[in-house]
Amino acid sequence: MIENQDKKEQALLEEQVFNRGGKLGKELTTGQNALCCGRCKLNQFDWLKDYENEEVKGKLCLAEVRFKNDRKDYYTYPEDLELEVGDIVAVEAAIGHDIGIITLLGEIVERQMKRKRFRTPREEMKKIYRRARANDVEKWLSAIKLEQNTLARTRTIAENLGLDMKLNDVEYQGDKTKAIFYYTADGRVDFRELIKKLAEEFRIRIEMRQIGVRQESAKLGGLGSCGRELCCASWICNFQSVTTGVARVQQLSPNPQKLAGQCGKLKCCLNYEYEAYLDALKSFPDNNITLRFKSGDAVHQKNDVFKGIMWYSYTNDRSNILALPVDKVKEIITLNKKGEKPEKMEDYAVTTETHTNTNEGYGEADLKKMSD
Repeated sequence: MIENQDKKEQALLEEQVFNRGGKLGKELTTGQNALCCGRCKLNQFDWLKDYENEEVKGKLCLAEVRFKNDRKDYYTYPEDLELEVGDIVAVEAAIGHDIGIITLLGEIVERQMKRKRFRTPREEMKKIYRRARANDVEKWLSAIKLEQNTLARTRTIAENLGLDMKLNDVEYQGDKTKAIFYYTADGRVDFRELIKKLAEEFRIRIEMRQIGVRQESAKLGGLGSCGRELCCASWICNFQSVTTGVARVQQLSPNPQKLAGQCGKLKCCLNYEYEAYLDALKSFPDNNITLRFKSGDAVHQKNDVFKGIMWYSYTNDRSNILALPVDKVKEIITLNKKGEKPEKMEDYAVTTETHTNTNEGYGEADLKKMSD
């Protein structure tokens, strides 16, 4: 039983360390080789690694340092401190110091700062003190061990206080003097009593940080319905709003189960092809125009944007829909404006299909609940 408990604790510790961008080595007890850089969320490829720019060489003492999950920050360091990607370093914090893992160095860091709109002046940036010593790493690992139990206990305290909030994650500072609690809530939360109880319980300084549901998914990570890692956990820096109009333009069925991401909101990837659909639809005639034939009137059902096809059905037979090329639709509209009616729609159709309702009882109102 004791051996199994030790294995569970070791597995949990390895998972927590993995979330910080490292993996455990063999010499955990001594602190030597305790961590080595491993694959993780938000890993990046330094495409400037083998490129030497003489103009900036030796001047850019900048480093990107990763902490837990998606939290990264940018630091300066003295020129005489030789660092490499994967090094565990002690960095400046508001009070005390923190421990993180270097993910980028050099010129690429400056480009990353521009990409993430990091605007703190160079002279005001926090500093890297040194490579982490053995006792720094041991204290850091002991703090990591506390996080899971701290999160569970905090959720219990918040529930007992009747607070309408969801605690997502907790991150201890490397020197074990402070913890950041991440939470989501629909409105403002008075957590003064919670902070008081947490400070008494854990004997540390407490910081409460509210995040949105999209940021929660980015922090916790996971796999999307496409089978790949969530975009928010791998590369998205700035979240853009996703509205119901995006799904409507792409002719997607208003089914929340298919369009919602892990966060419960509309998937961020719905924005990726939106502009392409808008450009393609410029050549399509208005969907609201009724096509008039001698065999009856036809109304629009859907579009196949990239094949250049519009689907119509007779008003007295909505179950069977016919595919008409865009140029044929324009031709029919032109004839109708002249007062002429073609014989029947089948003469222009390229294919037909039986139309069934795939909305499964969902509608526009369901999607609006998930839009930003």
